Amino acid sequence: MQQTLQLKLLPEEAASEETIREYAAKAIGRSIQAISGFHLLRRSVDARSKQPHIILTIHVFVEEPYQERAFKPLNFPDVSRAEKKVVIIGAGPAGLFAAFKLMEKGIRPILLERGKDVRSRRRDLASLNKEGVLNPESNYCFGEGGAGTYSDGKLYTRSNKRGDIQRILHLLVQFGAEENILIDTHPHIGTNKLPLIIQAMRQQITDCGGLFLFEKKVVDFILQNNRVKHVVTSDGDIFDADAFILATGHSARDIFFLLHQKKILIEAKPFALGVRVEHPQYLIDRIQYHVPPTKIIQKGTGDSREILSRSPYLPPASYSLVQQVDHAGVFSFCMCPGGIIAPASTAPDELVVNGWSPSKRNNPYANSGIVVSVEEKDLSAFRKHGPLAGIYFQQSVERKAFQYGGGKFVAPAQRMADFVAGKTSSSLPSCSYVPGVHSASLQQVLPSFISNSLRQAFPLFGEKMKGYFTNEAVLVATESRTSSPVRVPRDPHSLQHPQINNLYPCGEGAGYAGGIVSAAMDGERVADKID
Repeated sequence: MQQTLQLKLLPEEAASEETIREYAAKAIGRSIQAISGFHLLRRSVDARSKQPHIILTIHVFVEEPYQERAFKPLNFPDVSRAEKKVVIIGAGPAGLFAAFKLMEKGIRPILLERGKDVRSRRRDLASLNKEGVLNPESNYCFGEGGAGTYSDGKLYTRSNKRGDIQRILHLLVQFGAEENILIDTHPHIGTNKLPLIIQAMRQQITDCGGLFLFEKKVVDFILQNNRVKHVVTSDGDIFDADAFILATGHSARDIFFLLHQKKILIEAKPFALGVRVEHPQYLIDRIQYHVPPTKIIQKGTGDSREILSRSPYLPPASYSLVQQVDHAGVFSFCMCPGGIIAPASTAPDELVVNGWSPSKRNNPYANSGIVVSVEEKDLSAFRKHGPLAGIYFQQSVERKAFQYGGGKFVAPAQRMADFVAGKTSSSLPSCSYVPGVHSASLQQVLPSFISNSLRQAFPLFGEKMKGYFTNEAVLVATESRTSSPVRVPRDPHSLQHPQINNLYPCGEGAGYAGGIVSAAMDGERVADKID
């Protein structure tokens, strides 16, 4: 007999296979000897009560032989001599997974990536972090794997109806991700592991005859009879194809400008902008897991400090917050427990920050974007730019942040309670942001409606999470690339652009996704429409 059960266990109990078997046997009224084994199907943390628990969904084998769960990799055909070829502009999750779907259909993908491969890209990130030197074509946003490669690898999505989430996760495991992403409610790979997974994906594509080219920035679309005839790259190369997938990500502003210049329809869309907030991780653990602090007295000095004794069987705590204030919605975005704040700029005089976590999430800080929704009515000062108004709005804030940071991507920052009180911080807490932070009034950096909304929201967040509203938290400006401020429209059935018959906009940059998994599913969905 086989049976699926849900168990609610203490963290240390959930870490023991023998204890899980004991609870499973008790749940079905059998002896532990009757349980020959189990498969773990789902795992989540329930921290709503004072004692956190782990919720497990398991599939047990009762009085019959245990069957190992076999992982079956997907196979892809050789498409090196395929009659049909498709150019994919951008090698982020949407572009990569579109390539796999095309190969399954016997179509040869040609990926054009404006940035560098992951190994070369790492050196450019080091220069940005340590020297304040930005390569506009190779940074946290541009390069092999897209923005997700060096920006955390969180795989959670609410887009359950947009595609096969398990297929996406299965492919990531096939190329090197740990199998726990198949069972965790909020799966996460980690920036330290993603590059090797991306490299393995590229190897599979090229082994099957796909073409993967770096430093190929598309600078023109040549149109003929309402179709893309070919695209031109910055080095003068020309690429023709039967169809073209536009998967450039939310920061490829030059593509939006090019489309607008070519009179290819684009539309403004809502997005969000704010700051990245960083707390000590122990403080978030204390709030979320209801663990009392332990006071430690340092010998010989009499000085004392508080630490948190979080169970070693619990992950670093995260949070999700949303609050409606007078102007708009304020919400957390891309929360990174045990994480690091990173410079995500793509232009030398614009300052953008983002967050990421390593696979173990073992850094002493917790950071999250806290952002305010930006609607069309908020862009009146930029209305003359039409569908590009949101881009110009973003740029204006990012340039001001760069100016108030003092250059070299040092970020303007302020303690949370000081910000709400309208007081420039006399000192700043330690911060994970490697280029450094500079005390400044963020009310001078942010648009007034953003600043006012955040000032209202932070004390209210403190009521929901006792201890969240504190001067131990630092706000770092500016978190502005939450999603694309532009949508590239497409027909709801064919998924082609309504004016250009063989152009398929997809992913975050086109306005149809909001993360690695949703972008990957959208890439597959678009590729599936190409015959």
